[in-house]
Amino acid sequence: MGLNFLLLFFTALLAGLFVFFTPVLKEKYFKLVLVFAGSYLFSITILHILPELFSGSYNPSRIGIYILIGFLLQQLLEFWSAGIEHGHIHKKQAATYRGVFTLMVGLFIHAFLEGTLLFHEASASHQGLSLAQEHSDKTVLLGILMHKGPAAFALAAVLSASLSKKWTLVLLTVFALASPLGMLSSSFFIKQGLLSFEGIGILYGLVTGGFLHISTTIFFESSPHHTFQLNKLAVTFLAAALAFASEYLT
Repeated sequence: MGLNFLLLFFTALLAGLFVFFTPVLKEKYFKLVLVFAGSYLFSITILHILPELFSGSYNPSRIGIYILIGFLLQQLLEFWSAGIEHGHIHKKQAATYRGVFTLMVGLFIHAFLEGTLLFHEASASHQGLSLAQEHSDKTVLLGILMHKGPAAFALAAVLSASLSKKWTLVLLTVFALASPLGMLSSSFFIKQGLLSFEGIGILYGLVTGGFLHISTTIFFESSPHHTFQLNKLAVTFLAAALAFASEYLT
């Protein structure tokens, strides 16, 4: 779990710091990174997360409700964060203190919930929860890391346009800590018996709905006029192939 903590934290922090070295990143390259991350995230959701949810001991009808709530919750969070989760760089969003606050609240909640998927399985075993799922699976971790990098870069770009370098770094660090704190919190609550097997299913469903919202939004926005672009198609298939290989060939 310590390694996961470091990976989650430093991936977001270093990706955000990259803004100070490359303040103007060519849009087409950034979009390709987003498409790759979105395709991988969507693929692991379909290949890994959804099968685990519906083949586990959770109530299938309730899981569908939790996924729908998670999808709608992500829509609400993006109302605050202006879509930075999937790479939107609206530099006017942080022009006021209120804008910075709502942006950080939306992003922090989103990243915190993501981290709850990566609870330590020893914590679940401590409570005697017979989990078929491997929530700390490297496939899911890699998907979250791919997603956090572009999000952190977009956040730092937005903040640096209105705030000092010092405050940009402070808020970037807060964001980088969100997912690791979510991971530690879920492990702690499970170990203390405060989070039941059903509660784990609710968290998993909520985050799954968020993943579906983010990944599909990236797809739609990458080709707003439904124009065919071979490079984006190639990146999409490459990410899907990587997700398939990591799920079934390792």
